[in-house]
Amino acid sequence: MPVELTRYRKRWPGEGAVVDEFQALLDERVDDTPAHAFMRERLGGHFTASSWLVDAGGARVLLTHHRKLGRWLQLGGHADGDTDLAAVALREAEEESGLSGLVVEAGLFDLDRHWIPERGDVPGHWHYDARYVVRATAGEAFVVGYESLDLAWRDIAAIQADLAADESLRRMARKWLARHP
Repeated sequence: MPVELTRYRKRWPGEGAVVDEFQALLDERVDDTPAHAFMRERLGGHFTASSWLVDAGGARVLLTHHRKLGRWLQLGGHADGDTDLAAVALREAEEESGLSGLVVEAGLFDLDRHWIPERGDVPGHWHYDARYVVRATAGEAFVVGYESLDLAWRDIAAIQADLAADESLRRMARKWLARHP
């Protein structure tokens, strides 16, 4: 991940502060290992991964109406000890969509540090979310799983223009459209 963070900083120099936050968490050591930052039990904050899951044509993204947060967001979840966040993003996309034939693109697409509110006996905490582009290559017929209220393919240009959309979704839409006008 250090190499990915360096490349991300070069590609998005205006996002240096968030790269620094991710690097600080990655550099934190317990018993000479950074693995604790990849465990949800680290309640001060931990790594998660998500996917910007685009259709084969690259015009739409699959979003989840997140059951716990009640908002439309990209698919993703906890690393749960896996330090390969691209693999985590791919696994979460497969699990949450029911789609097969998904392919993850190399390199970080977006970074986002966001607050998760207290829920039950889990106190509020930070998610350090590494986001990757994942492509649907074998069809678009998804299955709504237990983590979602609903799933829907959404037009990326419409997300960028929607002032009511989550700001990080709008940022990813801007990045995507800059790459794929």
